[in-house]
Amino acid sequence: MIRAVVFDVGECLVDETREYGTWADWLGVPRHTFVAQFGAVIAEGRDYRETFQVFRPGFDLYEERERRAAAGKPEWFGEDDLYSDVRPAFARLRAEGLWLGIAGNQTVRAGGLLRDLFTGDVDLIGTSDDWGASKPDLLFFERVAEVTPAAAGEILYVGDRLDNDIRPAVEAGMLTALIRRGPWGWIQQQDPAADELATFRIDSLAELPDLIGKFNAEMS
Repeated sequence: MIRAVVFDVGECLVDETREYGTWADWLGVPRHTFVAQFGAVIAEGRDYRETFQVFRPGFDLYEERERRAAAGKPEWFGEDDLYSDVRPAFARLRAEGLWLGIAGNQTVRAGGLLRDLFTGDVDLIGTSDDWGASKPDLLFFERVAEVTPAAAGEILYVGDRLDNDIRPAVEAGMLTALIRRGPWGWIQQQDPAADELATFRIDSLAELPDLIGKFNAEMS
């Protein structure tokens, strides 16, 4: 049975459209040009950070984040950046007695922003910077299992990426939900592995309560 649900952050809970735009502005690149290159890199199965190298060779994402912060333009997301189905889905899942967590590849600063947004709404918020392990490293998912009061096979990990989220979560023994939104969610949706690896394929977090309820009923 599913007893815990753990959510990725970018393009699962947070719409990163505005953030991509601010990076384009920081690089001095037209937004539509940056997004086009971003999509091309993802479609080719490459690391998204290679997008920045196209426009500024030698670009270091960590250093540039620090420069942005020093310039008064730090990474940021707020309530308006959350997908509209997040709050209602969390409320329903909590009402049905499920343990909820948030865990993604995020900085310490982003972890603070998440805690401001979701205090009292989830049982745990963890980030790659907190744990010293980043997806798709299996160690990240082992950390998720360690802090979740359920067996790995009772944890549903929800994410938008096959490569970073679904495949390694399955390798860690978890159940998975692949959500179709954001660049990875749309570009990777035709991959045959999506049907093989994902326990559920969804277009909205609003689908989760009913899917989990049906799954648990069949398993009981």
